Amino acid sequence: MADTAPPLPQEKRSKRRQQAEDPSPPPTPRAAQAAHVRNRLTLRQRLKRDRVMLLLTLPGLLYFVVFHYVPLLGYVVAFQDYQPYLGYMHSVWVGFANFTAAFGEAAFWSATFNTLEIALVQLVFFFPVPIALALLLNSIVSDRLRRFVQSVVYLPHFIGWVIIVSIFQQILGGAGVVPDLLGQMGLPRYDMMSDPDAFPWLLTLQVAWKDAGWGTIIVLAALLNIDKQQYEAAAIDGAGPRRRFWHVTLPGIAPVLILLLILNLGQILSVGFEQILLQRDAVGPDAGEVLDTYVYYHGIKDNDWGVSAAVGLVKAAIGAVLVLGANKFAHRLGHEGVYRGADR
Repeated sequence: MADTAPPLPQEKRSKRRQQAEDPSPPPTPRAAQAAHVRNRLTLRQRLKRDRVMLLLTLPGLLYFVVFHYVPLLGYVVAFQDYQPYLGYMHSVWVGFANFTAAFGEAAFWSATFNTLEIALVQLVFFFPVPIALALLLNSIVSDRLRRFVQSVVYLPHFIGWVIIVSIFQQILGGAGVVPDLLGQMGLPRYDMMSDPDAFPWLLTLQVAWKDAGWGTIIVLAALLNIDKQQYEAAAIDGAGPRRRFWHVTLPGIAPVLILLLILNLGQILSVGFEQILLQRDAVGPDAGEVLDTYVYYHGIKDNDWGVSAAVGLVKAAIGAVLVLGANKFAHRLGHEGVYRGADR
């Protein structure tokens, strides 16, 4: 009697029958990608689908177009001997003469050096302050206490620079509380408000007091998006608070921190016009002149519109290069940065 093979299970017989009826091979990745492209919605369909979200973003878009993109046309002044009564159309074109005049002035390079010094001090010593403050606020167990502390640290952001400079003058100025206290202790009186060497540190201290609380908003939002189960799993595995910070908290907020760092690099040459203008005379132009005040005094006070526009254009170009370069570096590290690359 001939040996007979055992009967196949029902599932395998159905699979073989399906393969026999449809012998076509599975689609290749290229074919699947082509099918995905064919199935994508058209631009008109996407606009119709997302019309509500687009309407919500329209006011913000109009704001940037009107106040940020349209004024870019004014940079044509950088290539003209601009006269307000002649306007853009009739002012004489001078090419790169305004750039040559700006680069040939010692005051421009002094303002550039002061700007970079202040920007680097603020980037190194102020940028971590909102992060540390957000971590401390996030560690408060009581919701009522956390909201109270948040309200307190937010308030200085809404105070004008005139009032803040006046407060610091009453505390650190020549007749302020700190010099009087030093004098009563038999120590030399120290006026920090008029010390050129301490000017970058004074500005950083003022910015930290004013905007540290406001800067915690984005970091706190990033902390809230971290899954709490990751902390529980790390604690079960024996990770202490320090290891949980390095392996859970820091990777969770790293994309937001990189985004904030890139945006700060884009504005590294803008270190606070109003704040510095109020205190420039106390330390002198050699220490208090920055690019923003240089543009103000040359453009508004001296009516040298072309040179001021040239300096502003250089600032904008350097900021754009820094943002693009930092964003490209973030892509190499595996982060999205400010925007996604075309290949991501």
